[in-house]
Amino acid sequence: MPAPQDDEDLEPPADAWASRARARQWRRAALALAFLFASLPITSRLFLGSWRFDGALDLAGLCLFAAAYLYFVGRDRRPPIPDSAAILDEALRLAALGETNRGIALLDEALRLSPHLWQARQYRGELRLGEPDAAESALKDFTEAIRLAPREPHLYILRSRAFTLLGRDPAARADLEAAARLGADAGTAAEP
Repeated sequence: MPAPQDDEDLEPPADAWASRARARQWRRAALALAFLFASLPITSRLFLGSWRFDGALDLAGLCLFAAAYLYFVGRDRRPPIPDSAAILDEALRLAALGETNRGIALLDEALRLSPHLWQARQYRGELRLGEPDAAESALKDFTEAIRLAPREPHLYILRSRAFTLLGRDPAARADLEAAARLGADAGTAAEP
């Protein structure tokens, strides 16, 4: 997985800015020529009384086509759509470096972009388990992750840890039993 890009990596090089500016200038010139060539037959008809410029509309169409091409070449590039897996990876990297709050903020952003990404809820809950007085919010994350992925036994184990921290031992035992059932089901499904 490539390393995340810095903000300066997202900036296009100076020659890209110059080439876009040149493309915009050429586009304006091509549009002006298109209007000029399109107006020649009309001007000729008004002042000379006949349609003398037979190829003028063809040239106007060609200049209009060139202007459209230059529009697409000269427009600014949009930033890439963030990848959820890359955001999760970066959040885990930040958490490993001890920047838990920044990691949680990245996971919040991942959930804003993709609300059904249960892994982000799992990771955010795990990060919150390490914080004092955050077991309740970790429990909410694990519960929502279980709602989104009910066949994942490790989510039940994580939620049982949150229940244990909150002093809810019967609920913790029930989650451990559910994880064991799901693990046994997964083991029997894997056998031929």
